[in-house]
Amino acid sequence: MAMSQPQDTAALLHEILASVKSLKLDQTQLADTVEAINGRVNILAGVKQSRDGIVHDAAVPSPKIPPMAASPNLQPMASSPRMIPKGHHSRESVNSIDGYGKQANGSSQSTSPPPRQSSNAHSKIVITTHPEQADPLPNHWGNADATKRGPVVVARSPSTIRRRNAIGAHGGSYSIYYALAVASQQLNTDHKPDYTNTEPAANIGPFPAWGDPKKIVAMDPFGHLAPWLYKDIIRDENVEIRPTIAVTRAHMKVPELEEAVRKGRLIPDGKICINPQGELNVTKFAVEPVWYLPGVAERFGIDEGTLRRALFECTGGSYPELVTRSDIKLFLPPIGGLTVYCFGDPAKMSDASVKLALRVHDECNGSDVFGSDICTCRPYLIFGIEEAVKEAQRGGSGVVIYFRKEGRALGEVTKYLVYNARKRGSDKASEYFKRTENIAGVKDMRFQALMPDVLHWLGITKIDRMMSMSDMKHDAIVQQGIPILERVPIPEEMIPEDSRVEIDAKIHAGYFTTGKVMTYEELDQVHGRAWDDVDH
Repeated sequence: MAMSQPQDTAALLHEILASVKSLKLDQTQLADTVEAINGRVNILAGVKQSRDGIVHDAAVPSPKIPPMAASPNLQPMASSPRMIPKGHHSRESVNSIDGYGKQANGSSQSTSPPPRQSSNAHSKIVITTHPEQADPLPNHWGNADATKRGPVVVARSPSTIRRRNAIGAHGGSYSIYYALAVASQQLNTDHKPDYTNTEPAANIGPFPAWGDPKKIVAMDPFGHLAPWLYKDIIRDENVEIRPTIAVTRAHMKVPELEEAVRKGRLIPDGKICINPQGELNVTKFAVEPVWYLPGVAERFGIDEGTLRRALFECTGGSYPELVTRSDIKLFLPPIGGLTVYCFGDPAKMSDASVKLALRVHDECNGSDVFGSDICTCRPYLIFGIEEAVKEAQRGGSGVVIYFRKEGRALGEVTKYLVYNARKRGSDKASEYFKRTENIAGVKDMRFQALMPDVLHWLGITKIDRMMSMSDMKHDAIVQQGIPILERVPIPEEMIPEDSRVEIDAKIHAGYFTTGKVMTYEELDQVHGRAWDDVDH
């Protein structure tokens, strides 16, 4: 045979090398595809188990779809787990599905599952449920009759789990601490709350908005009365129904209010402002969120499916029933709630014949509690309380509503990162919002569309004086049909020096003011304290 020419050999080797690279790439892509399919099959297998009444045992590993062999025929390296038919004697447990209770030859064995820490929790975990499995208590959101409307049922206790008509958990973000108490055996899940003497300390409602499914979509208007309204269901059907609102009375003492008394801005009357120390009487309403998903979606101008998917994915898949139980329309989200502070007679909040002063305040722990002067949050909160008290003393009503939306609902970590970026750079008012957008991708996530619900719940139909410069808050309230007669900006003398960056940037961006609006050139000259000025 004749010898090949050198150039032919080189071309052949090049062709072979290219083919090998192509095969390697194809194999990598194939492995990725198989892995994705494998994950999807596992998910569908879990859903099928739930639909067929099988639940996962937390003591043993989840069923695994075996890896595919790296061969052109894509034959599995081992047989896939087989779902046991309904009615089979071994359907009482999922142990045999997970590989426990059977020898390799199929005979029974006494091998126990891996040891685990004992717990008072049930060993079977229902990952998700489906409509044909459950018998949820009816809930006709927006019905003005509490009996016809029905309770909000979200507990997962054995006697209640199939009667649930809501997704999520009681307590909002505090549900995680509840879980820790259960896991560490500090709390018995069989505990039944004793609601003796826990009735609301003040009467509230009912108001017409309670029967309008478009007015209240983010809280349960009957949440403060649930254990008493639905006591027959709790007793006769052994269903766990908890309140999502509580009402109490208390005293409030804030150092700045004592100063307000000394300077004559507040006058002690022994009833609302109790003494020269500025101590106040207050009625407090604590509210946990309850979302009616169709109504929430409508407020944001999106479809319910889009909302459900985003909630499911952005909570790390924590609530599968958001996407598997479209028949359940209520969701108790893992977020902070709100507290209403009412000064004066609570009945006057809904009395349109008297004046109402209102401050809607979003949480700022650094300023509200610890007095950080980089923002106007605490001064504005104090101003709002002071004006609310004075309005109540004049025979009207004063209300401060405190929402847990720390750091523009971005959280303190993001907020502090923004502070670092500002202080290490040029902390200019002209770049105030840009710093936040660079890190978080958005200026503000305190979306105020749901905020007016609590006003409807309180029976508020008009606001005479609103201590706020925020257009977002103003517009959300007015769009919900509640007129605001006067907007009151924070007084200049209450603005800390280092917070001029924030307040001037907000005013320039369109926040309400009765004062001067700076040009961009003037705004560019407003600086906060430099990083080197902060004592480390």
